[in-house]
Amino acid sequence: MRHFKNTIQLKFTLLFASLLLLQSCSDFLEQEPGTQTSITEQLKDKQGVLQALKGLYGKLEAVVRTEPFTVYADLQGGNLKFSPSLKTGASKGLIANPDSVAGIYAFGDRSDASNVSSFYASCYDVINQTNLFLEFTDALPDATDAEKNQIKAEALTIRAYAHFLLSELFSQNYSYTADASHPGIVYSKASVNEKLTYPSRETVADTYAFIIDDITTALNLYSDTALLSGPAYSYFNKTSAKALLARVYLYKKDWKNAYDTSSDIIANSGVTLVSSDNYIAQWEQTDLPVSEILLEFSIPRNDEGNSSLSMSTFYGYTSNSNYGNYVASMDLVNLYENDDIRKQLFLVRPLVTIVDLESVTLNYNFTKKFQNNPGYVAFRLSEQYLIRAEAALGLDNPEQAKTDINTIRSRAKATLLTDTNNIADALFLERRKELCFEGHLFCDLARNKKDVSRNDGCISLICSLTYPSPKYVLPIPLRNLNLNSNLKQNESY
Repeated sequence: MRHFKNTIQLKFTLLFASLLLLQSCSDFLEQEPGTQTSITEQLKDKQGVLQALKGLYGKLEAVVRTEPFTVYADLQGGNLKFSPSLKTGASKGLIANPDSVAGIYAFGDRSDASNVSSFYASCYDVINQTNLFLEFTDALPDATDAEKNQIKAEALTIRAYAHFLLSELFSQNYSYTADASHPGIVYSKASVNEKLTYPSRETVADTYAFIIDDITTALNLYSDTALLSGPAYSYFNKTSAKALLARVYLYKKDWKNAYDTSSDIIANSGVTLVSSDNYIAQWEQTDLPVSEILLEFSIPRNDEGNSSLSMSTFYGYTSNSNYGNYVASMDLVNLYENDDIRKQLFLVRPLVTIVDLESVTLNYNFTKKFQNNPGYVAFRLSEQYLIRAEAALGLDNPEQAKTDINTIRSRAKATLLTDTNNIADALFLERRKELCFEGHLFCDLARNKKDVSRNDGCISLICSLTYPSPKYVLPIPLRNLNLNSNLKQNESY
């Protein structure tokens, strides 16, 4: 009897949680302050769908800008350390681990109090919304077939992207097992609006197969006409969908497809690398991304065009009394040659710091990539050259890899590679330097089966991690485990 009552209670809890999820899904359906409309009403015509789709991009931007996710790969991998505290009194100048990342930074995130529980739930909220678009769009009475296909293409790409982000944090890299049969994530292809389900985690092999299928299906649906107003670089299109696909193929070590897809983007996207002369200035410009961007989600702004929510919240420096929590570690800074122009992307500032109970002034390296009002950099062209270089190595073509690495190094005015000796290590370091703070390092360490070694500024009890380790992934939040008995926890949590 007790078991029966518990089962009923669990089903009621799941149903209630699903209703809450549907309510959160209707956040983007808000028309005016204090008023909402139903999903069916909102998605009944083209105008409502496009309004909702724009709201979905806003939700996705908020997801990737959450602090634990934004800093995760670079903080765990050793590109970042903490700036001294801005608090007044005895705490001023202390170096401390912010509560928002305390668990993940220590490689000890807890399922029952996870730093990423909001990120996990928000990703599935985004996914649920994409499924609603896919379920409602075909019935739109006032949209052309091309417009319907464009809506579905963007929804499918966002669905693939959100699942891919989840896989980066909650499942081991693709080659962790020989056949990628280890646990991946739950892949959701139907909205909670349809029916309540209790899905199990897919294998990583199946997770990637579903991601790739969503993107390739989307690529056949995209048109050349954008449906949403605003900067074109803020929304998925055929080129940025291919950029996502190239990254997925790379992580899967599908070298041929990674090579071909990145080559296609380099040759046919119409986007070119920022020149050496403009590289620093473009990163420094206010309110605009660098011209080689393939996708950067627009930050929210008020009616006056101002924003208090951007990447500068975490990385910005305004004055010695106003700066973010994260600065570059010397582990990263020391990788650059003196003549490498990318070294000019560090804003060096002296800050009062408590060392051995004494106040001293130390220099800190803030990144110029994320000052003023920067958005989240999802994809840019530089990465495609480095994807092609790595894929070329996988295809036993080190000369092509050297050429692509030298394209990036030449732009940076760094010393060019003259041979292919130790080229895999050179490529790894080039990715670390070129793509720093853009969310790659920890994933690069994991998929290359490298150890973590955090030296400068590490204040954790654990500053290194030997691959393989269950701590290369995070715990599934306990709330989600309680709602779905078929959802299995990651090892060691």
